[in-house]
Amino acid sequence: MADQTALSPALLEYARSVSLRDDAVLRELRELTAALPGGRAMQIMPEEGQLLALLIRLTGAAQVLEIGTFTGYSTLCMARALPPGGRIVTCDITERWPGVGAPFWQRAGVADRIDLRIGDAARTLAELRAHEGDGIFDLVFVDADKAGYPHYCEEALALVRPGGLLAVDNTLFLGRVADPRADDPDTLAVRELNARLLHDERVDLALLTMADGITLARRRE
Repeated sequence: MADQTALSPALLEYARSVSLRDDAVLRELRELTAALPGGRAMQIMPEEGQLLALLIRLTGAAQVLEIGTFTGYSTLCMARALPPGGRIVTCDITERWPGVGAPFWQRAGVADRIDLRIGDAARTLAELRAHEGDGIFDLVFVDADKAGYPHYCEEALALVRPGGLLAVDNTLFLGRVADPRADDPDTLAVRELNARLLHDERVDLALLTMADGITLARRRE
């Protein structure tokens, strides 16, 4: 059995050179975000955005929920992959960062597919369940404050349809999940979520060791 390949900078650059399909809109938003305070750390890698778009096309997802917008790079990647009539509901605590991405959504011609909700994510999820009902989304992407992960993912599993997909970012959390000395609230919450999902009979599960860890959980039918 071969071990995981260690990605040197040169190998990562090679992988991108033979797989990443980039364009000016994506690149400019990514570069603008990287120049913001903490932007480089909080933004997903371009190949993760491409993976999310592929997952939407593979699953035929038309109704997508994103928990954590930031500057909307992942929002843009997913919105572009939606079929005609599709929508992505994306939620963030503040208008400040999504406002950075909104002009790029317009440039890409997908602003009409994006439903931005501003406010506490827990409240937004509760409102969605109350007003639209459970099982309404085909795919949910979670990339928000880590301390809220266990709650967000439980709500997401109610909101996603049977056979739908939950994708959770940062589930390796910079390696802190494997460090017994790390006991901050964010690390503890990610560990709790990982442990819950392992034993959750409602889902099929895989943790991809790319980027900062991406967990895929398919809600069983």
